[in-house]
Amino acid sequence: MGPTAREAEPVPDPGAEQGALLDVRSMTASATPSRGGRRRAAPLGAQTISDELPVARVLLDLQPAHLDREYDYLVPAAMADACVPGVRVRARFGAQEVDGYVVARLAVSDHDGRLLPLKRLVSPEVVLTAPVLRLVRAVAAHGAGTTADVLRLAVPPRHARTEKEPPAPRGPDLGAPEIEDGARGVLELAPAPATWAGLWSAYRGGDAFLGRVAAGSAAKAVWTPLPGLAPSPEPGGVPTLPHWAAAIATAVRAAVGAGRGALVVAPDARDVDRIMHGLTVAGVPDVVRLLADDGAAARYRAFLAAARGQARVVVGTRAAMFAPVADLGLIVLWGDGEDSLAEPHAPYPHARDVLALRADLEPAAYLLGSPGRTVQAQALLGGWAREIAPTRDVLRARAPRVRALTSQALAAEGPGAGARVPTAAWRAARDALRTGPVLVQVPRTGYVPVVACERCRTPAACVRCHGPLALGSGTAAPQCRWCGRLAAAWRCAECGGGALRAVRVGSERTAEELGRAFPGVPVRVSSSSAPGGIVDLVPARPAIVVATPGAEPVAEGGYAAALLLDAGGATASVGLDTGTRALHRWLAAAHLVRPASAGGQVLLVGDAAPAPTGALVRFDPAGFAGRELAERVELSLPPAVRVAAVTGDRDAVAAVVGRIGLATPATVLGPVEVPVQEAAGGAGPASDGGSLFDDLPVRVLVRVGVAEGAELARQVRASLAVRSARREPGAARVQLDPPDLI
Repeated sequence: MGPTAREAEPVPDPGAEQGALLDVRSMTASATPSRGGRRRAAPLGAQTISDELPVARVLLDLQPAHLDREYDYLVPAAMADACVPGVRVRARFGAQEVDGYVVARLAVSDHDGRLLPLKRLVSPEVVLTAPVLRLVRAVAAHGAGTTADVLRLAVPPRHARTEKEPPAPRGPDLGAPEIEDGARGVLELAPAPATWAGLWSAYRGGDAFLGRVAAGSAAKAVWTPLPGLAPSPEPGGVPTLPHWAAAIATAVRAAVGAGRGALVVAPDARDVDRIMHGLTVAGVPDVVRLLADDGAAARYRAFLAAARGQARVVVGTRAAMFAPVADLGLIVLWGDGEDSLAEPHAPYPHARDVLALRADLEPAAYLLGSPGRTVQAQALLGGWAREIAPTRDVLRARAPRVRALTSQALAAEGPGAGARVPTAAWRAARDALRTGPVLVQVPRTGYVPVVACERCRTPAACVRCHGPLALGSGTAAPQCRWCGRLAAAWRCAECGGGALRAVRVGSERTAEELGRAFPGVPVRVSSSSAPGGIVDLVPARPAIVVATPGAEPVAEGGYAAALLLDAGGATASVGLDTGTRALHRWLAAAHLVRPASAGGQVLLVGDAAPAPTGALVRFDPAGFAGRELAERVELSLPPAVRVAAVTGDRDAVAAVVGRIGLATPATVLGPVEVPVQEAAGGAGPASDGGSLFDDLPVRVLVRVGVAEGAELARQVRASLAVRSARREPGAARVQLDPPDLI
């Protein structure tokens, strides 16, 4: 049933009822407020209603959870032809006009009251397709969110000037999006590089998956790619493209050659550019890049190309996961272990989960690839997806040699074993520099991002806001990382000491130290805070490249060696995904190093946790993820269970949880007090300097089995709707399956 705007108003409003029923083709279209503050109908003009399908069912952009439903409006005759499902409209809701999307045109409404007419048609562009609408509803239901919240993520803001631009040239016709399986034509594509012919043959099940994609099957796979670079398209050329990017391009080519569309999502713009380059080399036509960071016009232009059927392939970051690709045949997600693929706004969907839902709804083939493997990806192998991985002999031939320089392994090195770059690592880097560049991965940007008192080791804090102090250079005064206040005369509050020591060393200080250790060798820094920013490609000449995780450039022909510094700090934090996240970052750097047969080696420096260290040495992310998943099953932790985390004021949290039928003494954990910033989702204090919460916030976890996960989401969603309708006081934030529970 489609309620009307009249039904949703919390206070009766006579102006919301219109002076005509559905079988009347002209009606009063305005209302004026009376002196008592209530509105009454005032016939200021007549408006003709469409003769054909006069009712539009509309999804409105309404934030309150209890208003999350569709509403029926009358369609004025002037906009009848252009008011089709998927277009943007504006409609009156109570005393205001709100944006919305038409989702259906009907002959009659199932509401027996009177309807309002639509106020205006914002644009005739169809921006909300039926498959994307189904996905939006599924994501909202899965995350206990509202449809309006997900629509804001799915459809970018309108850019009117971009809509008026002429369409870009395109390749062969896509055909109708509703073609039956087996009836699609085969496209004649430009020849692919001969050197890429066997990219998938090195994997168990690789060629079979490619064949199923070409046949239009909705195959699902979790893929562990081989390390190294893909062969150069030019015979005898120097490789510059990662193997995984060329393999993705080959898979997309198989889908496009079968007359289907493809969607590829990656963590950042650099990975998107590498995939785009691979698609160009593979001869894939009609490819657009969709990134939020490109700006409103560029993003909307790419979105329109997909919505109009002008783009066969969309490649982008998290913003592209809802892209309206016609006749979607293949979905690819690369690097699901990266934090950038998790949406920070409610209902907090992760691209991995959104694309998995989409692969089932459309349906389409799904390829999830990553250097490491998350526990969530491992859980997909329990019957939903198949594994694609290289055999051990092929992996040994392609992987570099990996050594873990722990304190135990360096016990015989003497005094040099305690250095941040121990003697063994220095010798390995010196030898590798004779044949090519050396990659040095450090966990943090900046110079010295964390300092402490040299005497008592107490972390140095700002006297004004108690934020952490950092050093911007070797001669700079300490400065607060929160408020920016200089602390030139800092004294320790515990012991009174005035000297500082480095606790964590950043990329710039590391580059400075390595420049002194290797005089005459060029040192480049690739990080978001470096003067030159993030570097994409470095030549094959000897050089030291210092990079933070995710900012490692590709070296022509591969790096001769890689040093992974401060390994102990990478696994020292508390969190469920600490080990898998560290292994993912280490493997991403190791994938850029030459194979052991060409002298490539990776040195892990520091006393990291034994399990991820061993997985790196063996190049075995799947085995590590499998053991992590088994432990979570035993401990009843996600993804073996579904968890709803309710955080906020104690009374508000109790009210929300109290309406959840599955919240029993056996399934509820808490309440426990949590820091204010964690409860606010990183928002911190309110803008007026006060707190977002009435008292110290608490968190309650509701934990149920996977089979009851959908029911838990439904009950949480219903409880939030009641809270919204009653306007209950206090703050409460709900997230299903939060990434970090401890």
